[in-house]
Amino acid sequence: MKSSEWEDKLLKSLSRRCERRGLLYSRFSLGWLCVAVACVTSGSCKPQMGDQPRYEAYEASDFFPDGAAMRPLPLHTVARGQLHADEIFFTGMRNGKLVAEIPGQITRAMIVRGHERFNIHCAVCHGFSGAGDGMIVQRGFPPPPSFHSDRLRAAPAGHFFDVMTRGYGVMYPYASRVSPEDRWAIVAYVRAIQLSQSATLADVPEAERGKLETKEPP
Repeated sequence: MKSSEWEDKLLKSLSRRCERRGLLYSRFSLGWLCVAVACVTSGSCKPQMGDQPRYEAYEASDFFPDGAAMRPLPLHTVARGQLHADEIFFTGMRNGKLVAEIPGQITRAMIVRGHERFNIHCAVCHGFSGAGDGMIVQRGFPPPPSFHSDRLRAAPAGHFFDVMTRGYGVMYPYASRVSPEDRWAIVAYVRAIQLSQSATLADVPEAERGKLETKEPP
């Protein structure tokens, strides 16, 4: 039945009822009454586009042979922003071997950022100086090795990045918590605190070295 035919039938029915009750309504008034009725009744029979049938995450399904509603990604699918073509930046390795140096240029802003991230994520175990005496170590947790040991001073930069990415020993992975950019910033800061504890006069830039050499001891 067309909508116009349905409206005419409804108007005639309402008119007869009104006449029996001694009421007089114009077609205009009855038209507005139809609109009101349609608004009230449409909420109960409209298609539920705002609440369509759907599967929730991890819900079972009889449609697929494996019984799972969630489908695995097709082979070789790469999500937007997840290509990670730069092997060194995203893994700390080149051809399966740890890289010796931090990729890209090391800036003051990078080290400041690394200092901030180190204090948030690392200092609780490694301590603020990197000596392995963080607060939870003081409360009985196994101490991590000091960053100032000969082994870790000689370790390639990729080692620290890899440990943060995949975890090591009792240290869990931080890849889901710390972005690759921040992991490299932390590596830069670790190198800075290592240098702060083992630097010699020869490590000081030549322009500043002269000032230290001529400065009288206190």
